[in-house]
Amino acid sequence: MKIAVAKEIEVCERRVALNPDTVTRLVKQGLEVWVEKDAGEGSFFTDSAYEAAGATVISDPGKLWGEADILLKVSPPKQRENGSSEIELLTGGSVLISFLNPLGNPAVAEELAKRQITALSMEMIPRTTRAQSMDALSSQASLAGYKAVLIAAAALPKYFPMLTTAAGTIAPAKVFIMGAGVAGLQAIATARRLGAVVEAFDIRPAVKEEVQSLGAKFVEVKLEEETTAAGGYAKEISEASKQRTQEVVAEHVKNADVVITTAQVPGRKAPRLVTEEMVAQMRPGSVIVDLAAEQGGNCAYTQAGKDIIWNGVTIIGTINLPSSMPIHASQLYSKNLSSLLQLLIKDKTLQIDFADDIIDAACITHGGEIRNQRVRDALQALSSQMGS
Repeated sequence: MKIAVAKEIEVCERRVALNPDTVTRLVKQGLEVWVEKDAGEGSFFTDSAYEAAGATVISDPGKLWGEADILLKVSPPKQRENGSSEIELLTGGSVLISFLNPLGNPAVAEELAKRQITALSMEMIPRTTRAQSMDALSSQASLAGYKAVLIAAAALPKYFPMLTTAAGTIAPAKVFIMGAGVAGLQAIATARRLGAVVEAFDIRPAVKEEVQSLGAKFVEVKLEEETTAAGGYAKEISEASKQRTQEVVAEHVKNADVVITTAQVPGRKAPRLVTEEMVAQMRPGSVIVDLAAEQGGNCAYTQAGKDIIWNGVTIIGTINLPSSMPIHASQLYSKNLSSLLQLLIKDKTLQIDFADDIIDAACITHGGEIRNQRVRDALQALSSQMGS
């Protein structure tokens, strides 16, 4: 059983699928681990560290991809510089485990199915107690929430904490966090540690106690529809509810020194939470950090990967924040993958058991077919858009 770790070719992706510590544990279980040369370079893990852990370092990516039984990645497969697709390097019948964005880019799933690849998408791991150790979305979102606050603090032309000095008292910064999922909760905790006064909003009333337990004030909006989707994620709401939400949060945005937005819906454009009118009412020097920039942004002025200033307000469109903390991001992701591998491999043999709810939910392609109905629906919607 060969488990291979690919080097990421996505621009600015510094994470690696397995760190040396995890490799050591897998090797002790009798598994053979291959690591592509320099795969851990961006995360400060050297080839010699992998070799000391028991892995074999492979210089030829064609050999690594083509002979692997299980190929592990962080980012979805991409086109290489020579024009070839990474998917084309895989051998039919092999297994790919990675973030695959199957709802946002279902064409990848279609190509994997055509190549007879069994693909498990880390985005599709169910949010259940049993799957917590494999939940890579949560582990990486926690990093993003932490880093978002540090970015905001660096950009804000004020202190975060209250200070009493000989020259007078400095009032603490006011931070408003929109979305109290994993990223939002970590952002609350980090902003509180830095001494800010924190408010948080979420359409799911169930998170109120979590927000308050971290020392933040919960901004509540009473809606007449269900706001929580399967797995505990926020559900896309109606236009009327969105309008009601914007009316309530507008005053909190206006008074905030920092706004951090985290709302994302898998496979959909990010909901618009901060409108042009809200930004216009913010004080010059205020900062918005938008964690949904890659999905179109929660703020009307967000541009993915760019920092812009509009009417004195700095709007930061963050991209792939976990990658900016590659050591711990890789450590956590490596643990997620290791836990999933324990489920898939029994007695050194791969066992794809669809009776297991975690494997059934995560496996999007197998036997030349797209297994997941949500991915099939996304692919059909994409085909309809291209046809029109």
